[in-house]
Amino acid sequence: MSPLAVVALGGNALVTDADHQAIADQYDAVRSVAGPLVELVQQGFGLVVSHGNGPQVGFILRRSELAEAELAPVPMDYAVGDTQGAIGYMFLKAIGNELRRRGVDRRVAAIVTQTVVDPADPAFAHPTKPVGSFLDDATAHEHARRLGWQVAEDAGRGWRRVVASPAPVEIVELATIRELLAAGVVVVAGGGGGIPVVRDEHGDLVGVEAVVDKDSACALMAAELDADLFAIPTGVDRVATNFGQPGQRWIDRLTVAEATALARSGELGEGSMRPKVEALAEYVRRRPGGAGVITSPQMLPAALRRETGTWIEG
Repeated sequence: MSPLAVVALGGNALVTDADHQAIADQYDAVRSVAGPLVELVQQGFGLVVSHGNGPQVGFILRRSELAEAELAPVPMDYAVGDTQGAIGYMFLKAIGNELRRRGVDRRVAAIVTQTVVDPADPAFAHPTKPVGSFLDDATAHEHARRLGWQVAEDAGRGWRRVVASPAPVEIVELATIRELLAAGVVVVAGGGGGIPVVRDEHGDLVGVEAVVDKDSACALMAAELDADLFAIPTGVDRVATNFGQPGQRWIDRLTVAEATALARSGELGEGSMRPKVEALAEYVRRRPGGAGVITSPQMLPAALRRETGTWIEG
């Protein structure tokens, strides 16, 4: 049986800076990672690709705000679904074209993916995840009054809407993903952490105004799929403590215990590297024998040769 890799790319990897936010720019970014992803396939891996969607959801919400005089606002769960479709389409084209160019006979499918969360998750009582555009004080509180938003000041840069970020409990489409992998299909799934849903008293799935952390959801998906490798490509080749500071130190390998301690130490970026390290540690904890790696997208093949990357293993 072929080994399986789950690769979770961040949404910011597709929007590199404020001057490259257009759809064409985002597709160019996807094309730049298609080669390393296809190399994994050529090395014999089954492959699940996931992606973040933070900037893209923000764009949808901003368009919704600008058009609110004419059109009803887009709910959060639908915004996540929209981005899964659009970004999934980018990966279908980019990976499919790269497979064809290299003469690899594999199909690619993008799956709209739902992630079940617990309605009793404490995160719902304390929303902290900023979404959408920056607003002035008066506009933010007017939206809060009229639309029922919760708003908070974001690092002195203005006010933003905040929503809950509950922990993932279940990947609804997991069986479908397994079937596609068994048929040799490269699967794009779990975009943006999945569309957040809860089960009501009848067992029906209902969307909620929340976002699920992409790395946490992918850690759950990778463990449930018994993946052999969980990779989180990011902007650097390896993890560093005290990044960009005089005491910076690059890290090649961590055990689960070391990774957990490091995440709690305050030596990693709270909103950037720490959740990635935590997600890899959680995956390895759930999947004994699995290996997790953080590296840049272009260095994935070299990381598999253990030439670079920060590895987390049991």
